Amino acid sequence: MIISIASDHGGFALKSQLIGKLSELNHQVIDRGCFGLDRVDYPQYAKPVCEDVQNNRCDFGVLICTTGIGMSIYANKFKGIRAALVTNLESARLARQHNNANIITMGARFTDLNAALTYVEAFGTEKFEGGRHERRVCMISDKENEK
Repeated sequence: MIISIASDHGGFALKSQLIGKLSELNHQVIDRGCFGLDRVDYPQYAKPVCEDVQNNRCDFGVLICTTGIGMSIYANKFKGIRAALVTNLESARLARQHNNANIITMGARFTDLNAALTYVEAFGTEKFEGGRHERRVCMISDKENEK
């Protein structure tokens, strides 16, 4: 899989560890920052991941901040992005199965490396179920396209 990933300073340590584990599993990882512990504004790092997803440069995106909330709110402002804040394995699976999410967000304060890796692997392998969920995802897209 090709995964685009970014964090702010609050998610930097988890992001760095996660990149190492994903690379060991032969995933191609595009690291969009941040690149240290200096305080930064998460939107500037979430933006390139959202653009990677929009332009099909990756299979999905991963965004990590302290809580995962800010990254999720920001990412969902981009057309075609369906970012899901994931807090357990079931939410990672259902984000894909029911919502066709294309970005997973996590909070480093609440997610350890093993959990993050499990969530990302599950998110990446699950498929959208369509059916009744397709109607709902289309409603989201319709709202996005309103002027």
